[in-house]
Amino acid sequence: MTDPHALETPSAWVARFAPLIPPTGTVLDLACGAGRHTCLLAALGYSVLAVDVDVSRLGGVAHLPGVSVLQTDLENAPWPFDRQRFAGIVVVNYLHRPLLPRLLAALESGGVLIYETFARGNERFGRPSNPDFLLQPEELIAAVQGKMRIVAYEDLLVSEPKPAALQRICAVRL
Repeated sequence: MTDPHALETPSAWVARFAPLIPPTGTVLDLACGAGRHTCLLAALGYSVLAVDVDVSRLGGVAHLPGVSVLQTDLENAPWPFDRQRFAGIVVVNYLHRPLLPRLLAALESGGVLIYETFARGNERFGRPSNPDFLLQPEELIAAVQGKMRIVAYEDLLVSEPKPAALQRICAVRL
C-alpha cells in the first residue's frame, strides 16, 4: 500500500538535480500543487516563485522566507513570464504542451530545467490516462534538443510512491 505522506515528499529526481540550479536568481515551481518542491527549493536557499491555478493548498509554504506565490491559469490566461528569466524551472506531474517552448525561453543562460511527468503507458496504472496528458517516447528530449545540454534523462516505470510510467529530464540552457 502506498504511504499517503510519500506523495508529499519531494521527488527524488528533483532533489537530486536541484543543487545544479545556479544560486542566484529565482526558481519557478510551475503547477506547484501543495508546494512540496517549493519547500525543498526554499530549504536549499533558493528564491522560489510557486505558481498554480489553485494556491489554496500551499498553506504555510506561502509564508516561507524567499517564497512568493502567483495564482494563475497557465492554460487559459496569457503567459505571465514573457519578460522574466529564471535560474531554474521545476515541473512535476503536469503537462501542457504549448508551455514547453515558453518554459525554455524563460530560462536564463545556464538555467536548469527539471521536469518529471507521466508518459505513455501510464494508462495501465490509472490517471492520467488521457494521451493529451502523457508524454510520447523521448518527447522531453525532442523539446530541449539543440537548446539545452541534457544532464540526465529517464523513461521508466516506477513503483513508488505509486506505480506510474514517467519521463524525467534535467537539462541546462546553453
